[in-house]
Amino acid sequence: MDSLDRSIAKALLSIQAVFLRPEQPFIWASGIKSPIYCDNRLTLSDVKVRREVEEGLASVVKSHYPDCEVLMGTSTAGIAHAAITAEILGLPMGYVRSGAKDHGRANQIEGRLEKGQKVVVIEDLISTGGSVIEVVNVLRDAGAEVLGIASIFTYGMKKGLDRLNEANVKNVSLSNLDVLLEVAAETGYISAGDKERIRKFRDNPSDESWISA
Repeated sequence: MDSLDRSIAKALLSIQAVFLRPEQPFIWASGIKSPIYCDNRLTLSDVKVRREVEEGLASVVKSHYPDCEVLMGTSTAGIAHAAITAEILGLPMGYVRSGAKDHGRANQIEGRLEKGQKVVVIEDLISTGGSVIEVVNVLRDAGAEVLGIASIFTYGMKKGLDRLNEANVKNVSLSNLDVLLEVAAETGYISAGDKERIRKFRDNPSDESWISA
């Protein structure tokens, strides 16, 4: 029987939530060329995969953050996952906007959050870690005790790992790029050479030598 990280990797590939395309790189907003594209929103549209993902996130919260009192989703991709996982666990949830509203109560945190509450942030994807750490900081500024992050997938980029470490925040992902590459190579989706090229990109995204490798 597959481990959870392999099972999730297979699921993401099966619904094309993750594309591996080293021969035709994707272009990030920053202009960096990438051999991988991840859209975990697609997990919401597949009932079987969605159930596996949400039960996996619930398991992570129970196992790694047993003192959790409330889940907070990142806006917008983490909101639905936080809501479904909270329903499974019987926990309250809310979400953090990318910025405060310019009307009404000018909330950035939506949902009830009391000072001192123990929070787990639900995120769909971690690459460089910048956006999820902003969410963590907003919650901390509001007086929450952030226990950590539960995410669906992480690239394992050095920049992201360094940022999480500097922010002193723990992340537990259901699967990661190394596991996904192994599964993709085993199934013939990519070659062994492509696997190494994609790892080379992950280890230094600004170095485009992987393209001609």
